[in-house]
Amino acid sequence: MTIAAKYKSPEATALTTVRLRDEGGFPTLSGATDWLNTPPLTTGDLRGKVVLIDFWTYTCINWLRTAPHIRAWAEKYKDQGLFVIGVHSPEFEFEKDIVNVRRAVSDLPVSFPVAVDSDHAIWRAFRNQYWPALYFIDATGRIRYHQFGEGGFVEAERVIQQLLDEAGAVGVSRELVTVRGDGIEAAADWDNLMSPENYLALERTRNFASNGGAVRNRPRTYAAPGNLRLNHWALAGNWSMRDQAVVLHEAGGRITYRFHARDLHLVMKPSAAGKPVRFRILLDGQPPGAAHGADVDEQGNGTATEPRLYQLIRQPGAIGDRLFEIEFLDPGIEAFAFTFG
Repeated sequence: MTIAAKYKSPEATALTTVRLRDEGGFPTLSGATDWLNTPPLTTGDLRGKVVLIDFWTYTCINWLRTAPHIRAWAEKYKDQGLFVIGVHSPEFEFEKDIVNVRRAVSDLPVSFPVAVDSDHAIWRAFRNQYWPALYFIDATGRIRYHQFGEGGFVEAERVIQQLLDEAGAVGVSRELVTVRGDGIEAAADWDNLMSPENYLALERTRNFASNGGAVRNRPRTYAAPGNLRLNHWALAGNWSMRDQAVVLHEAGGRITYRFHARDLHLVMKPSAAGKPVRFRILLDGQPPGAAHGADVDEQGNGTATEPRLYQLIRQPGAIGDRLFEIEFLDPGIEAFAFTFG
């Protein structure tokens, strides 16, 4: 499986039309393992509608920052024939759990129909490789445009308008939606984003700097170096490095990361359901204060209660290289990936 698309396409605010072409037929939706917000749907049910297929997974920061636009388009154009379907194709094992997906759909919220694609059958049918990925399907059932990654929102909305025109919709507005994401859905600070996403699993991580290197799939007491270079990270304490995550066995374990971005997020989960894990974060050795994210207070205190992406840092001022540290006050955390914004 290919990791999430990370680029941002430029916005073309003066754009009035987008060149469309026939990219093939509407692949099957029959591989969905469940449906949320709707009874099961087939491609036949959607004939005559303009369909926007949105591939997502609920911990992906790139998708989370596109979600306000998807919701706005679904609402604005629903009465003129647009039908939005979110295809939830998981990246991590815990994202296959329907309980977790239902909670995410409720919490975010996602009100349009969702095909739960836990076996990646729809992903394969589309030959998709990215989160987020948008496929625009006309009223005759042909894919006419696609878009991968964040950005390109003007182009995407113009495509919706053109396909609705082709379908005979009357009075399609040429105004563009005005979207401002809040909290974790806020647009990235692209000018100051110098830290790429980094997975913590042994085979996928970059720039691991703990003394002595990594050991695969068995507990080891790690120590962090005295200094970290930009975009390097380290463990301290008793951890195992697994196929998808690092797993903490004893209280007091730490992860440190030197980063350069406005926002820092960590995908993590308690190892045991119903057993929250308390943590405390520091920024350059001090409580984060006004730079705290939505999931911690000004003193840096927080609790991991469920499997999801946690926003730990959002800096309000000038952005520079910063040293982030998270200490877990209880054992039993699994940490999967750092993302930035």
